[in-house]
Order: sequence, then structure tokens, then C-alpha cells
Amino acid sequence: MRDKRFVAEHRGGPLKKEQHYQLIRWACDCAEHVLHLLGEIPDERLINALLISKEWAKGNASTGDAMKASAAAHAVARESSNPTSIAVARSVGQAVATAHMADHSLGAAWYALKAVKNAGKSPDAERRWQDEQLPPEIKELVLTARKSRKI
Repeated sequence: MRDKRFVAEHRGGPLKKEQHYQLIRWACDCAEHVLHLLGEIPDERLINALLISKEWAKGNASTGDAMKASAAAHAVARESSNPTSIAVARSVGQAVATAHMADHSLGAAWYALKAVKNAGKSPDAERRWQDEQLPPEIKELVLTARKSRKI
């Protein structure tokens, strides 16, 4: 069941537009922070998805654009056999999907943690980094949601 706190105001929920924008920017930060784990130049579809996310947060891209970019990022994941690369691509896909449903931001963070773990690095250090990036206006929302979902 979805956490109702992530439902946007225009859909009858409590999430303010600026909070939604903050969530997608944070999700993008989480995804971008693990891009280097690909060890190569990222697939253009991943870069495009992150750009669309940022444009959506500025009001310059539609949710439909974001959903198409998310599908493309998830296609990159399906095309890979490397667990770290799959997790990085899924993180990007979830980040851009935050435009559609704000709680996808949690998925972006979770897949970034999974990518770090798959790469043999410290998920605890990555989680601390993620938490430090949270704007005060959404920090409690994200941290309590993570705790309830055990993310």
C-alpha cells in the first residue's frame, strides 16, 4: 500500500508541489551519485532521464516525458547482465518516475544503495550521504518512510 503522504495535492494528497520537486531533485542526486559505478560512459538514455527529471522539477517537462524517460532507463537495466549496472539504471528509472508518483524517490535511493552494495562498497556510508542531501522540508517524510519500509 502506498504511503498517502507522498500523494500530490492535485491528486487529493498532502504533498506540496515544492516538496514533490525536492523529492525528484534528491532522487536524481542519489542516482547521479552512483553513475560512476558503471565504470564507463553512461548510456545516453540514463543521462537523458536525469536531464528530463531536472527539467520536470523546473516545470519544463511533462510527466509523460518523464515516464517515457523512466521506461528507457529501465530498458537499459533489462539489457544489462551486470548487477551493479542494473541497479544504477533502475535508480535512474525510479528517480525520473518520481515525477509521476513521488514515492518512487525512495526507489531511486534504494537502488543506489543496492548498486553500492553490489560494487562491494559501503551501503551505510551511501545512506548517510543520501540523508545528508535531504532538504529539511522533506527530511522527516523520507526518513520515516524509509523506516516503515525498512529501506
